[in-house]
Amino acid sequence: MSNLSRRFCVAPMMEWTDRHCRFLHRLLTRRALLYTEMITTGAVLHGHRERLLGYDACEHPLAVQLGGSDPRALAEAARICADLGYDEINLNVGCPSDRVRDGRFGACLMAEPQLVGDCVAAMKAAVVVPVTVKCRLGVDDQDPDASLGALTNAVVAAGVDGVIVHARKAWLSGLSPKENREVPPLDYACVYRLKRRYPQLDIAINGGIGTIEQAVEQLQQVDGVMMGRAAYHEPWRLLGVDPVLFDTPAPYATPRAAAEAMIPYIEREIARGTRLYAIVRHTLGLFHAVPGARAFRRHLATHAVKHGAGVDVFRDALSLVSDAQITALAPVIAEPRARVAAPNAVAEPIAAS
Repeated sequence: MSNLSRRFCVAPMMEWTDRHCRFLHRLLTRRALLYTEMITTGAVLHGHRERLLGYDACEHPLAVQLGGSDPRALAEAARICADLGYDEINLNVGCPSDRVRDGRFGACLMAEPQLVGDCVAAMKAAVVVPVTVKCRLGVDDQDPDASLGALTNAVVAAGVDGVIVHARKAWLSGLSPKENREVPPLDYACVYRLKRRYPQLDIAINGGIGTIEQAVEQLQQVDGVMMGRAAYHEPWRLLGVDPVLFDTPAPYATPRAAAEAMIPYIEREIARGTRLYAIVRHTLGLFHAVPGARAFRRHLATHAVKHGAGVDVFRDALSLVSDAQITALAPVIAEPRARVAAPNAVAEPIAAS
């Protein structure tokens, strides 16, 4: 098992977890494992690498998620990403979009477990950093236990370092990608059964986890938790990750303090030609139950989109927000505490929500 911790991860999300988003998330948690958006092998091999794969050094630990199904192309893309300093290479076996399926990667690969195993083996032979897989329970009419078991058997035989399971099936016909994130029912118990069958395999769970308290519950069953939309839409929640899950202080006492720490980065990026809104759009959900939060969002939505908008727009938006701590989060930030069982403990199943 790799020493890289997947105890808490922020999910790879297309159009969302770009490098500006990840910089913000790293200000909120030093310990979470961050992931890039999915990047296809073709883009890695032939695209603009700095634009697609560039990142700030502070983002470590940082994983790159690749999309593809050709073992040789994946091996070469993995080698490029490892040489660029990424800490983990993750293979997407969960995206249900038509475009991804037409390219023969993503969730449709749940039906080809041996091919996924071949892909993992090729990447493992090409790099020394960990190689992991993010998958679904299955697709369409597959039996979840059987399909997830077959995929896991194949990747374990290939030497995979960890499996992250979105605890839903994907329906490749009849549901949109958005519906596939919400409509298929969650089946956490299927993932727990997988962990019991593979006690030595690093297994993280994804899907429907919206609070740090829910992450604590999941960690009684599996090795790691991956939070997706809640981490993006309500990034203030990430201030609780380090104190609650790692027993270390939060990087900043308040969301506003974290936002102020982002100002030098914004100035640097604007000097490089980045538009202000491309950076600050990721901060719109940073404040919750704080006086001025709505005014903050409105100011950025109105002024940050304008051509030539500078960092003063962000400063002015912040001036509208109280520096009060989030009431529910303040005790967690102020007092680190370990509230989770040992990372590899497998307790009795809890009810799936």
